[in-house]
Amino acid sequence: MFSKSQIKLINSLAQKKYRLKHQLFLVEGIKAIQELLKSSLRLHSLYTTKDIFETGKDSTFIISEAELKKISRLTTPQTALAVFHIPETIKPSTEDLIIALDEVQDPGNLGTIIRLCDWFGINNLVCSSGTVDCYNPKVVQATMGSIARVNIYYTDLPDFLKEMKGKMPIIGAFLEGQNVYKEDLPSKAVLIMGNEANGISSEVAQFINEKLLIPQFGMIQKTESLNVATATAILLSEFRRR
Repeated sequence: MFSKSQIKLINSLAQKKYRLKHQLFLVEGIKAIQELLKSSLRLHSLYTTKDIFETGKDSTFIISEAELKKISRLTTPQTALAVFHIPETIKPSTEDLIIALDEVQDPGNLGTIIRLCDWFGINNLVCSSGTVDCYNPKVVQATMGSIARVNIYYTDLPDFLKEMKGKMPIIGAFLEGQNVYKEDLPSKAVLIMGNEANGISSEVAQFINEKLLIPQFGMIQKTESLNVATATAILLSEFRRR
């Protein structure tokens, strides 16, 4: 049976306060669910219109398309929706390249950055307290399963950087700085990406050792700035290429 209490719980997980309360999050779509089922994340429950998943039957519910519409966050529901337990996060060490986000607000940008971390082998993503919640359904959807393979650590970013100062380089992406294509880049560092509208805050900037710039080559019409996810992709490619 697909009960009213199940519907209430699932719909409540659209809000951050209930995700924190229950320590659960939603994921929709066959491919994304299959990716998470292969990971170490614990499944809470799975709701699907087709019996196509290899899971414990006690946690799987076959429902109708009409019932799926009642719990889906999508305009066009995608066959299945699953609820997973939010994993414990680990405070990053200084052993590798770390990406840090300063107040990134757009769910699509965060989801894309999580996918980029997965692609480029970045194990740790540090997010300021004001960065959009990584378990927001739109973020989870944009990660396409990569959220299971990246340690995402929320913290007070200035405090984290204060602790990292002197242990590894702290590098920031700015509209003024050293040309990334001409710099020697370290294999271990904290790379900070800023807010979509305001860039890196002054509270965070004070800890930065080096400012990097992605130069613009097309000068006929000057573009104001790059999208933060696009800039992250370019910088990660350069760090991994060296």
